[in-house]
Amino acid sequence: MSRLGGSRLTRLPDQGERASVTAGKNMDGFIDLMVDLVKANGLPHAAVHLERALLMLPGYFRPTPNPKLWDLLVLNGGRLVAAIELKSQVGPSFGNNFNNRAEEAIGSACDLWTAYREGAFGDQTRPFVGWLILMEDAPASRSAVRIRSPHFPAFPAFEGASYLKRYDLLCRRLVREQLYTTAVVISSPRSAAETGEHGSLSEMTGLKTFVTSLAGHVAAEAART
Repeated sequence: MSRLGGSRLTRLPDQGERASVTAGKNMDGFIDLMVDLVKANGLPHAAVHLERALLMLPGYFRPTPNPKLWDLLVLNGGRLVAAIELKSQVGPSFGNNFNNRAEEAIGSACDLWTAYREGAFGDQTRPFVGWLILMEDAPASRSAVRIRSPHFPAFPAFEGASYLKRYDLLCRRLVREQLYTTAVVISSPRSAAETGEHGSLSEMTGLKTFVTSLAGHVAAEAART
């Protein structure tokens, strides 16, 4: 049986808008949680890589996705167990950032799975591939957004959807298309810098689904070794 790790999320530091998006320090609590999950579910001696120089994997369409890196890699006995990408986003440029994040997520997954199919990681079972975004919960991220598509209509699910809802739809579809094992969007107001407050939009794209899926995958890997 898989077990959830015992760590809790650290408070999110107030780093300012650009730093909140780019620095990555506000994701340390999630990284700590994932490292604890790996250890608690049967792989205490697995190689968990967090250093920038060790976060690249071979691609199919390019040698490596440099400077596009994963944020956490787990290897056990030379097998890739998990590759996880963590993102954060605050306003006010929700629109441009959403499109950039979506393109990155789709491209990284397509490159990884094509490389996997072509044997880049050896003869092994499918790794856990996870994507998590922490997004500011604000009026602008929860407001309905107009769609401009002059030639063909957008899919109805996007009509009137806020940027938070768009991330929820993105995560659902990334999983449905098997681009990611689990994809999660977590909403959090700026006051979370002091309170640690956070929430989810749906069970499928919530943090609990992410951690239970990762814990189960790690436990299955441990059972094989």
